[in-house]
Amino acid sequence: MFIGFDYGTSNCAISVMDQGDAKLLPVHGDSCFIPSTLYALDRTLIVDAVLQNMPQDTALSTSFSEQRSQALNVARNTKKHLGIRDDEQTWFMGNEAIENYIDYPGEGWFVKSPKSFLGASGLLQGQVAFFEDIVTLMMQHTKRSAEAHAGATFTQAVIGRPINFQGVGGEQSNQQAIEILTRAAKNAGYREVEFFYEPLAAGIDFETGLQEDKTVLVLDVGGGTSDCSIVRMGPSYRDCDDRSKDFIAHSGVRVGGNDFDIDLNYKAFMPLLGRDSFLKNGLPVPSSYYANAAKINDIVAQGDFGSAKCAKEIVDLIRNAKSPELIRRLQTLQKNNQNYQLSRSAEQCKIALSEQAIHAVDLGYLEPGLTREVSASYFEQAVERPLRAVTDLLEEAIKQAGCKIDLVYVTGGSAKSPVLRRVIEEKFKGVPIVDGDYLGSVAAGLAKWADKIFR
Repeated sequence: MFIGFDYGTSNCAISVMDQGDAKLLPVHGDSCFIPSTLYALDRTLIVDAVLQNMPQDTALSTSFSEQRSQALNVARNTKKHLGIRDDEQTWFMGNEAIENYIDYPGEGWFVKSPKSFLGASGLLQGQVAFFEDIVTLMMQHTKRSAEAHAGATFTQAVIGRPINFQGVGGEQSNQQAIEILTRAAKNAGYREVEFFYEPLAAGIDFETGLQEDKTVLVLDVGGGTSDCSIVRMGPSYRDCDDRSKDFIAHSGVRVGGNDFDIDLNYKAFMPLLGRDSFLKNGLPVPSSYYANAAKINDIVAQGDFGSAKCAKEIVDLIRNAKSPELIRRLQTLQKNNQNYQLSRSAEQCKIALSEQAIHAVDLGYLEPGLTREVSASYFEQAVERPLRAVTDLLEEAIKQAGCKIDLVYVTGGSAKSPVLRRVIEEKFKGVPIVDGDYLGSVAAGLAKWADKIFR
């Protein structure tokens, strides 16, 4: 049986065809969406969890055991050292992962939006295998949950992909990410895997309801990337098997909702931790510590901030700072590995400002009583960089297409921001703007595309 699988930066979703239409399946309890987060008691245990979730004594599990023999030995030693039983759960996904991370700061291992790292440059073979295992474990969980509700086994999948994955390696980054996703999907039990651009998938889902032909600009603003496609849609096009001529233009930037959180975090919260403060010698405290802490989508930055070297340098900063009480908050953040939690506070603030003019952010996990009020106007100024990137994205797609846009279709979890909406309305004055299912449209469109190529 085939599915459409949206392995998103922020959430994962699976959709199947049911009586001619796409239907989302529960992937965690009764929820059709699960946050793309993972928490493990120790990072070395992830490979063991992948193997445990595979059908045992099969060619797949045998091959995986051989490929990961050294990592599996490390995992066995970790379980022995920590006193973990074989039947004890060592990992959590989604909201359970977030809850464990927040409840036990400084313990375990947590990752948010692993899709953001798949195109990173300079990854060693072991690092590629590690990210492959993270993705595999998440795919195993969602696949097993959806199969239980559908009462069927899924063997074919169309997986969504952005125009460009995050990374500075261009097409090489894209190829690396696709290879990781392909191997992970095969390890999760999908025998046939195809990929399809996420904005096109969202457009195909929308096209089902169009009563007349239109040239539609589809804007998909996700957690890690923003993608734009211009597509000819409508009754004359939707039943054609070859749609290549209908896909007029594509553009994508490695900027998404996470970047709004990162910039807000850096500009609104990091000054409370000493950014823009000074040392006793009059020099500013280096901003690199704060930039690295905020960049949750940068594997190198996160590694630098979490290192023993950084911890030692922060101790020196406290000794030499004019305002050591601020730097101690940075030390708490680094010691307890709470940079993801601070980013989550920025995300929750962003969401709250969609409905209110001012939001007070509770940062008491860094210091009792610590808060920061953020206004909607301040937020708009703080996220000027990603807003400009989305504007440039739209202009690039329009330039490629060289034709009149009849309608703008907006989707993606980060597209709900009023700030972003104003940018779109300013760019397309007089053009109808339609909001899609912000979280479910990509998965639904992927299932419809799977129906075309696998049926």
